[in-house]
Amino acid sequence: MNSELKLLAETTDKLFGEWNDLADAWRTLEETGLTRIGISEDLGGSGGDAEQAAAVLRSAAYHGVAAPIAETFWLAGPLLAAARLPIPDGPLTAATADLRELHCRPTDDGRGWELDGTVRRVPWARGATRVVLVIGDRICSLDPQVCTIRPGANLAGEPRDDLRFEAVRVDADDVVTLPAPVDLRSRAALARTVQIGGAAQRALDHSLRYSGERVQFGRPIGAFQAVQQYLAQIAGEVVIAELSAHSAVRAVASAGDASPAVAAARVNACRAAGVVAELAHQIHGAIGTTQEHALRLSTLRLWSWREEYGNETVWARRLGERAAALDDPWHLVTSMHTV
Repeated sequence: MNSELKLLAETTDKLFGEWNDLADAWRTLEETGLTRIGISEDLGGSGGDAEQAAAVLRSAAYHGVAAPIAETFWLAGPLLAAARLPIPDGPLTAATADLRELHCRPTDDGRGWELDGTVRRVPWARGATRVVLVIGDRICSLDPQVCTIRPGANLAGEPRDDLRFEAVRVDADDVVTLPAPVDLRSRAALARTVQIGGAAQRALDHSLRYSGERVQFGRPIGAFQAVQQYLAQIAGEVVIAELSAHSAVRAVASAGDASPAVAAARVNACRAAGVVAELAHQIHGAIGTTQEHALRLSTLRLWSWREEYGNETVWARRLGERAAALDDPWHLVTSMHTV
């Protein structure tokens, strides 16, 4: 990690480690430019690259921050910037509309668009200042108050809301056709992959601390060989998940074809999430499942995030199909090295 990334990681660790009041903390994020990091300044962002954005995202996940960090500067912000639409203050979110469930058509007067249908499980929609929808080849920016919000949540209790539109009119200025298709699913999957790395590291830290403090039969449980094996296995999975996520982020930053690296990172992270959560709870025993213990803030998110935007089976299949379509699959394998 270079000095600039290290300083950013230390700054965000301090900020998120002291995260208490959501409104005050979010205001601090905006004042420091962290809600627009990774977005070019001439497009309304605060500059920086994908690696810096990932460092902030990982830190927020490590500290269990309950806020739409990824949705704001990793998903919605870049979409608005690409469409040359204003990036408002406040929490943002984004989702891809299923064209079988949401219909977008020009209004009768030709001065806007009309939305009818449903967009399901939009992260953090109920508290967002703006929702950015990918509708086919269009980007639509809208106020969530114009639709009916049906609250939902994932296993970790994070909002995943359904949005219902009934002849909702959207101004033409808020709908932009992009010259190239947007794979929001892939970018969102990478965000969850980075977040899994942070949450998995926190679960490891909880396990190391607890195994050194919990005494059984006259010695810390960390002295028992079985627990040591669990800790070693967790640590190995964390390293694999973090290195593959780092490699995928570097591939995205290089502006080349990052899809194989993202798929491989996603497979590694999803597998790691299951192993880390299971073994961390084995080490903690019953106390790790209680509402009062902080381990649940990591493990519930690990279980939730590995299923969102495609689990390891989905991404393994995508990676396999990509390899099978090539004349030289070996080149694909050797090109996905970690830097």
